[in-house]
Amino acid sequence: MNDPGEMRVSDAEREAAVEWLRVASVEGRLTLGELTERTEAAYTALTQAELAVLTADLPGGHPAPALAYPPAERGGAARRWFVAVMGSSKRRGTWRIDKPLGAVAVMGDVVLDLRQAEVRTGVVDIMATAIMGDVKIIVPDGVDVELDGIAIMGDKKVQVIEAPPGTNVPIVRVKAYVLMGDIKVVGDSRAKPLKKQWAAWREQWDQMRGELPAKAHPHQIHPPPQPWSSAHPPRPPRPPRLPGH
Repeated sequence: MNDPGEMRVSDAEREAAVEWLRVASVEGRLTLGELTERTEAAYTALTQAELAVLTADLPGGHPAPALAYPPAERGGAARRWFVAVMGSSKRRGTWRIDKPLGAVAVMGDVVLDLRQAEVRTGVVDIMATAIMGDVKIIVPDGVDVELDGIAIMGDKKVQVIEAPPGTNVPIVRVKAYVLMGDIKVVGDSRAKPLKKQWAAWREQWDQMRGELPAKAHPHQIHPPPQPWSSAHPPRPPRPPRLPGH
């Protein structure tokens, strides 16, 4: 008799797990980076056991058929503004996003790092303006970025490794207005990496996939010491000296 955990998952079960993760994110249980990482894993899960690992540390129950977003998601809410005039404004680390955001850089720099933010809305909505200044928005690779707006004698661009089309991943929507400035949305691969704690679910996931030896922690795996490096191989022994030499 087959182990229930080894049963293959359906597309509907994957989508249900992704919705469950989104509910947890809105409740403040997952950061945007964690949500993106687990969502990507959910779409690649092959068995019910793998899918269960992704939600094992979240409250039980089936996800609601539709998310009940906070009032800020429904429009009309005041934005939270980050303004730099001939200076800089930066927001990094752990912080909460529960309303639309605004960024204005006038001969200055604004940096918004969303990777460790707790996103309480279904979509991260950002209005960005750069006048002879720069606005940089850092997101986890794997999110869906929607960037539109106007650039006059300036630039607006996205440098993010996005998820495959059709996947229900987090959305970051940016409306950009640029005048002799620069607005860009960049992913992990183009930003300074974060120091992440090793997640228990990731260790279980790698063990199931055979990518990590059982009872081994990635930080405990070290290559065996080498007596010499490939760049400096040991010298061959010298031949014995012959008489008269």
